[in-house]
Amino acid sequence: MVVYRNIQNTNRPSNSSLTLVIKVGTSSICDEKTHYPLLGNLSRIVETIINLKQLGHRVVLVTSAAVGTGLRRLNMDKKPGKLAAVQVKHAIAAVGQGRLMSMYDDLFGQFEQPVAQILLTRNDLADRGQYLNAVNCLTELLDMGVVPIVNENDTISVSEIKFGDNDTLSAIAAGMVKADYLFLMTDVDCLYTDNPRSNPNARPVKVCSDIDALRQEIKVTSPGSSLGTGGMVTKLVAADLATAAGCTTIIARGSTPENIVNIISDENNPPLHTRFVAQPKPLIDRKWWILHGLHTAGTIIVDGDLAKSIADGSNSQKCPVSLFAHAITSVEGNFVEHQAVRVAVEQTSNGVRDLVTIAKGTVNYSSSEIIRMMHAREEDMMESLGYEDGDCIIDRENIAISM
Repeated sequence: MVVYRNIQNTNRPSNSSLTLVIKVGTSSICDEKTHYPLLGNLSRIVETIINLKQLGHRVVLVTSAAVGTGLRRLNMDKKPGKLAAVQVKHAIAAVGQGRLMSMYDDLFGQFEQPVAQILLTRNDLADRGQYLNAVNCLTELLDMGVVPIVNENDTISVSEIKFGDNDTLSAIAAGMVKADYLFLMTDVDCLYTDNPRSNPNARPVKVCSDIDALRQEIKVTSPGSSLGTGGMVTKLVAADLATAAGCTTIIARGSTPENIVNIISDENNPPLHTRFVAQPKPLIDRKWWILHGLHTAGTIIVDGDLAKSIADGSNSQKCPVSLFAHAITSVEGNFVEHQAVRVAVEQTSNGVRDLVTIAKGTVNYSSSEIIRMMHAREEDMMESLGYEDGDCIIDRENIAISM
């Protein structure tokens, strides 16, 4: 099997060096019932990363289990339900995050391997400057030989700025470091066409080059463990994000992390896993950041002519047109300037209205200002807004096509 290399990764210590992001879920770190740490699993994960580094590779570890570790420390029986106060969940995560990093530091310390803690929320990446600061920090840590340990900052995250689960966070991290491989470690060997525990006819999916087509062929309903937030559905989303950034994505069994070494080698019979093939033309960094790094705050619906013009640039990744008020038919949601919105076109089939997303971009005006601009004639724009700052709603450089 040919070893894959991300064409966007030009910062390699050697020609044979790979950059890997390994995501480990809560079920691989904590016992689902007692919440005690699974030290055997953790030790195997650490030993695998040490082995990979000795082979010349660079590794980022994305970890879950801050809440699970906090529950054990606080002697709580179960994870708070959806109706529990947000501050309760934040407090549990705050207790657990320190304990979790302490365990990792102790285990890596046995091999004199330095580690670094990186805590992120979507809000941290919403500003382009902060996003680049995070990218530069991760790059510098890897250059220094450090293993960055990334987790969502659950002590301050709220639903509006959460990644949702660490599968998505790991895909974002993979894009940030231009990783060659993203490993999503789970409790099965690979993705199956159905749940293998209940359907003996479920078949393993070994290679996938079209995730949208795969979604039509398989059945994934697993919500994840009682401690975690992910499942196979979120892993498909993560694979979609990572492969768009030029990163091959692997689903493999978390209890045997040592298999990673064999999977990235050129041997012909690697352990069973699912491989999502990276896109041959990955999105450039800024466009990928707009599409996947920014929270979508609302929707701008445009006319068919503009939608067609935007679609014409889908092959080159460069949007050929900017978005002006006269091409907008309606606005949904409340947002402010510089936030990201999806750009959609309305289509009607058999009397049913449907919105088709064609792009995402950062706006120059708030939703209320855009609505006033839509109803104002061009010569009345200054009177409508109270000031004049151009009538471009989204500049073409800030539009990422998603068709």
